[in-house]
Formats: sequence, structure tokens, C-alpha cells
Amino acid sequence: MENVLEIIGTLVGLLYLWLEYRASIYLWIAGIIMPAVYIFVYYDAGLYADFGINIYYLGAAIYGWMMWKYGNFLRRKLLRKGVSGQEEKVEELPITRMPGRYLLPLAGVFVIALVGIAWILINFTDSNVPWLDSFTTALSIIGMWMLARKYVEQWWAWIAVDAVSAGLYIYKGLEYTAGLYALYTIIAIFGYFKWKRIMEK
Repeated sequence: MENVLEIIGTLVGLLYLWLEYRASIYLWIAGIIMPAVYIFVYYDAGLYADFGINIYYLGAAIYGWMMWKYGNFLRRKLLRKGVSGQEEKVEELPITRMPGRYLLPLAGVFVIALVGIAWILINFTDSNVPWLDSFTTALSIIGMWMLARKYVEQWWAWIAVDAVSAGLYIYKGLEYTAGLYALYTIIAIFGYFKWKRIMEK
């Protein structure tokens, strides 16, 4: 059953990756299904931090959908009235660069999450990869927030997460998932340049 769930998760993950590459808002639908599947896969594999992060992904997918759909409205706080008195159309959130003021707070969140998750895994689970599991989980928390805000730099976080995860999943015997994350690493590099071109238009 675990292998079946892993294959399903891999297929949904490929769809998610394609939609993310295209900057399609529908990636968030796949973003709800995929973690729901992987919650069971990671728990059975003893990857408890990855198990936990997929619960976070479920909530983040809902937040991401709302931000992408109504982000411009939220940024303006109120819809502006046109000269004719007609309300402007609410446009989907555009791809932008992340403001520099977020770098230090995000670094702080990463370090706190890394150390906190590792401490929990070391003291309360039988995980044999607590630091690697914690690294990918902590960086994924940052990456999902950046993705929800549609910052082009979110791809940098995913390149690191995907490369480390591919090696981790090979070690844990999750071959299908390891292959998916190796592909993620390659596509994330192309995704960065794709989003950058879209942003510059």
C-alpha cells in the first residue's frame, strides 16, 4: 500500500511541478492532494519532520490559493473606484522579487525551525536522519511562504530542498520519491528562469 501511495504522490507531484513551472494558480489544488497522500508515506518511512511539514502544506495550499487569487486586492486593502464608479477587476497576484527586508526575519525563522525540529526528532522519535530531515522541513516552510507570496526567489529554496531530499529519500528507500525530487531539482532551476522571464514582461 505504501508503494501505491508513493506512486500516486509522485504522479500528483509531477502535475504540481508542471503547474508551478507555468505559474498556474491550479498548482494549489495539486498542492492539497499531494501532501494528503504523503502524510501516510512519510509516517511509514519514519520521516517524521516530512510527515509534519505535509500537514503544514495543506494549510499553506489554502493560503497560497487565496494570496494568488486575491493578493492584489489584499495588498491594496480596498478596491479602488474608477472614474465611472465601476470597481476595478481584481487581478491575480503578479510574480515579483522578494523585498530585502524579509531576508533577516526569514533566516531567523529558518534557524529556529531547524533547531527546534531537530531537537524534537532527536528526543521524541526514532529518526536516524534528524538534521537532514529538519533542514529540508525548515527550508520548505520558508519556500512555501515565498511561493504563496509569488516571489521569484522561492525557486532558490526549492533547489536546495529538492537536491537534499533526493539524496535523503534514496537513503530511506523511497526510490520513486527520490526520482521525483531529482527531477524537481532540475525543473526548479528552469522554473527560476521561466518565472524571471514572466516577471520581466
